[in-house]
Amino acid sequence: MKLTGHNLIGDASSQGAGTTYRAVDPSTGRELDPPFFEASSADVGRAMELASESFEVYRRHEPSARAAFLREIAAQIESLGDDLIDRANRETALGMDRLRGERGRTVAQIRMFADLIEEGAWIGARIDRPIPDRKPAPKPDLRRMLIPMGPVVVFGASNFPLAFSVAGGDTASAFAAGCPVVVKVHPAHPGTSELVAGAIASAAKTTGMPAGVFSMLHGRDPELSLALVRHPLTAAVAFTGSLRAGRALFDAAAARPRPIPVFAEMGSVNPVFLLPGALAERGRQIAQGLKQSVTLGVGQFCTKPGVVVGLGGDAMRRFVADASELMRSGPPGALLHAAIHSAYVQGVKQTSGVPGVRTSAAAVAPSGTQAAPTLFTTDGDTFLANPRLGEELFGPSAVVVAASSRQQMLQIARELDGHLTATLHGAPGDLGEFGDLVDVLRQKAGRLIFNGFPTGVEVCPSMQHGGPYPAATDPRTTSVGTAAIERFVRPICYQNFPQEALPPELRDDNPRHIWRLVDGQWSRDAIGPC
Repeated sequence: MKLTGHNLIGDASSQGAGTTYRAVDPSTGRELDPPFFEASSADVGRAMELASESFEVYRRHEPSARAAFLREIAAQIESLGDDLIDRANRETALGMDRLRGERGRTVAQIRMFADLIEEGAWIGARIDRPIPDRKPAPKPDLRRMLIPMGPVVVFGASNFPLAFSVAGGDTASAFAAGCPVVVKVHPAHPGTSELVAGAIASAAKTTGMPAGVFSMLHGRDPELSLALVRHPLTAAVAFTGSLRAGRALFDAAAARPRPIPVFAEMGSVNPVFLLPGALAERGRQIAQGLKQSVTLGVGQFCTKPGVVVGLGGDAMRRFVADASELMRSGPPGALLHAAIHSAYVQGVKQTSGVPGVRTSAAAVAPSGTQAAPTLFTTDGDTFLANPRLGEELFGPSAVVVAASSRQQMLQIARELDGHLTATLHGAPGDLGEFGDLVDVLRQKAGRLIFNGFPTGVEVCPSMQHGGPYPAATDPRTTSVGTAAIERFVRPICYQNFPQEALPPELRDDNPRHIWRLVDGQWSRDAIGPC
């Protein structure tokens, strides 16, 4: 497929206002062809109008039709072959093997949502049959289910050009819910985004979806993003990225005359706590796992562990020595783009300049966008006195904190912000002794990990990828797993409606044969009067 650099507005292309930019190969610094056209305000308006028009049609499609659309998207992405992987690698320097794995995850989660909506139980059907002769007042017939909210604006992430981008989990879950999608692509990988957008457009045409079910816009100007959030036809927003950008979108949505939800995944340092038994028994092994987790993808995972806390003493000193040695041996790598590199360099400089912080490992990095693994060490008093040490530094670095006591370790946990994950390494008996620490961390994170590391997010129904602010704007939701669909729906209750006017999922005969909560009992059977 030849790249055009155009915006995709439904089934039409647009050159916006004529202003262009180019992608840059982060491994060489060279600009890539072709130029990409910045979307105009007219493009925003047209994309949202088409999305709203298509919503009236798309939301009424049978689940089987939406599932066929999703499966065709997955097939179309696979048909792009290595052209997609090569372009993604040139725009991100993430490596061909990593990107092939990410493509596999992307199409698998699309098919996962197709299976989910065909099975049907996700809509949460609840039925309470009437009791006409109940005293002192009759009980009405009440039936509740989830319905799609409307057009969703999705913002592509820089660090996952496939799995959290144009056809990533946000788009797949919105399509599954019955919502059209307008994607604002990340300017770091516009060519990759155009290829995937073409696959979605082809799938929409093949399966007879309304043209406005999908649009894709290019652009670097933050005003374009804000215009999409502020547009009156936008019903919800999904975002993965920095705290600064996510908060700007969230604030814009809240300031609208009709506020809308923004489901933003933002900053997280994913703290790791080393309990005494584990540190004494396998400190070197934990140090090896930490190095691999911190440097995976040049530290550009939202689940990268950024703070490690353990009790000071001989075992902790050995761990720091081992971790420092391992981090120094880690090769540098190219960060995704110049802005991330600049922020990493500045963050390393600021952290190393904090009194009481020691740079225990800092490999020499070449020039350009290369970043080297860096390990900082400090004590608990210094960490507690400098909240900046507990903020995310995107890239291959971590801060190791030696707490002076069990009580100080607990205090550090209590003063943490919200995070996507929190990890504990312990030996048998440690969790019982440190039950209060586990309880604190349960309030701080969306996912608790025992004797592992947070990088690597399994795509499955039980996964929770979200957490208390600033990890996410809504800690009740996830951006990974089948529960992600719940972000783009709302409940509706039908009271005393005749059978022929009810959705199939709520009718007595249950034609879809889905699980429903009927008078407080789960059932897939047809029902009659009480």
